[in-house]
Amino acid sequence: MTRVELVTADLMTKAQAGDDEAFRALIEPYRRELQVHCYRMLGSFQDAEDALQDTVLSAWQGLAGFEGRASIRTWLYRIATNRCLNARRSASRRPAKEWDVPHVEPPEPTRLGEVVWLEPYPDALLEGAIGAPLGPEARYEQTESISLAFVTALQTLPPRQLAVLILRDVLGLRANEVADMLDSTLDSVDSALKRARASLQRRQSTAADRERPPARDASSEDAIVAKFARAYESADLDALVSLLTDDVFVSMPPMPFEYEGRDVVTRFFASIFGSGRRFDLVPTRANGQPAFGAYLRAPDGIAHGVGLFVLTLSGDRICAMTRFENIVLPWFGLPRSLPSR
Repeated sequence: MTRVELVTADLMTKAQAGDDEAFRALIEPYRRELQVHCYRMLGSFQDAEDALQDTVLSAWQGLAGFEGRASIRTWLYRIATNRCLNARRSASRRPAKEWDVPHVEPPEPTRLGEVVWLEPYPDALLEGAIGAPLGPEARYEQTESISLAFVTALQTLPPRQLAVLILRDVLGLRANEVADMLDSTLDSVDSALKRARASLQRRQSTAADRERPPARDASSEDAIVAKFARAYESADLDALVSLLTDDVFVSMPPMPFEYEGRDVVTRFFASIFGSGRRFDLVPTRANGQPAFGAYLRAPDGIAHGVGLFVLTLSGDRICAMTRFENIVLPWFGLPRSLPSR
């Protein structure tokens, strides 16, 4: 045995004897990646937190039955996956909200979105998770598989297909491992994966033709992010629209309103700026993408947090913008309000 294996075996022995400190030390190296796994499964940061806690509790309660036929990591993923599947099947998803922006009359939406429970994932929590080892059959880069577009597409899959695709194509586990984790057969896993891949490909066909986004912290990313902030804070509609792709997409869960195409998105932002609302933006990152806390300036000089914007870039343009409610701001270490400037 290697030293790591000896330490793990010692912790397992102590944990199975009821040592909760040993149990915490045993699972701590996997906590972040398990949380990201739950987030991909559920599309909601809050639901992922709940599923992770359920996973830890179930692991503690079931530790005596761990026989070592799989690694502790694989065993934890099995528990987490099945807890998320139970949540997908039984939970009543957060309902869609009505439009609630005062003094703003938006244009008719292009369509109403389905995944209104979507929430952002703070980049600060990705450290220690994105670099987790992948199996030999992984098809996606770790950063791609945490993007908002990918996580949204996952949420449209039936629960079993969702689990199989994440385990096979994101984590790179072998088909026999996945079949064991889901108490299924190889044929069932292969069939579910084939259907999931086809569904995902249909949803991502448009995105496949787009330019890749700039690398994180590249000067080209910094430039477009800075231009967006200046345009939005000054309510410069022309400058903002010049940054958008022709097929730009705007969504705002849990409100189902979605807008696709530069013309209708222009009318949408015109309705925001035309109401006299003015904002201050504070930069952050979510889902591997540039983001901003948005603060509405009030007459008393205080700017109150009203939401979080996450930008999706294509080349030197913005191809999507997702607006989330202000309840997410604390997850990013952002305050509820800003003092007057």
